[in-house]
Amino acid sequence: MIDPLIYFWLLLKASFFSTSGLGNLPILYDDLIARGWASERQFAEALAVGQVSPGPSGLWVISLGYLTDGLRGALLALVAICIPPLAVLILDRLHRRVGDHPAMQGFVRGLSLAVIGIFVVVLYGLLRNNGINLVSLLIVLSSLALVLTQRVPVIVVLGLAGLVGVIIN
Repeated sequence: MIDPLIYFWLLLKASFFSTSGLGNLPILYDDLIARGWASERQFAEALAVGQVSPGPSGLWVISLGYLTDGLRGALLALVAICIPPLAVLILDRLHRRVGDHPAMQGFVRGLSLAVIGIFVVVLYGLLRNNGINLVSLLIVLSSLALVLTQRVPVIVVLGLAGLVGVIIN
């Protein structure tokens, strides 16, 4: 028997950690198959329904909810996939209201420093595991210089660094 609270939590977790319509598939597959709450056939059928149905491909989860837990499962899946985008909208509205407050600006600066710290730790791990050579060091320093100018978007810097790394190696 499916526990609705745990079922909802698993759907919500998958929804928060996915990046696209089928991004939650591996998470849900692992969680629901391990508990015996879904079969591979139900996943295949839900994905097929999601592919032939109009609209976003992420709606396949509602079909999976229906196939595994009936109407209750479909409703839980619907709510679970709607919460992350609604949370973003609520946070955006909150930030628009209090974004100019000095405490909020301090929080954002602190969060930026935390992200930079995580970036440095990950970068150190990558360089340590792959070896520090002159080419890697030049790519890192060039990327850092471009980011610090604040004229080139970070995504462009990452793309350029990856491209240079692929071309050189």
